[in-house]
Amino acid sequence: MISFEEAGVILDELADELPEEFYRELNGGIILVPEAKPHSSGGNLYILGEYHNDRTGYGGLGRYIAVYYGSFVKLYANMGAEYQKEQLRKTLIHEFTHHIESLAGDRSLEKKDAETMERYKKRYIRK
Repeated sequence: MISFEEAGVILDELADELPEEFYRELNGGIILVPEAKPHSSGGNLYILGEYHNDRTGYGGLGRYIAVYYGSFVKLYANMGAEYQKEQLRKTLIHEFTHHIESLAGDRSLEKKDAETMERYKKRYIRK
């Protein structure tokens, strides 16, 4: 598994590849969180990243992206560095999509994520 420090460097490199316009009003930036974040549905589901638009999390940062390194460790520790980097890229782009949609007043990806989770629950999580 890539180290926490390596993940930070990779995230910085990936972030530098994105257009400057993506960062409009992202006043809290991108935060690499060392912990894993289990999904509330339980099982082996982990949240890889989250887009936040609030004034309370991490000292009231407002709009920011959190990437959970510990979740990547839980899910991808046995995968190669290139695969891990690609998962970081996908997560970052996904969270930036939430940010850009939020600026536009659009919740399409948020709705799609919720629908995907509902399908997953119906298929895999037994009550």
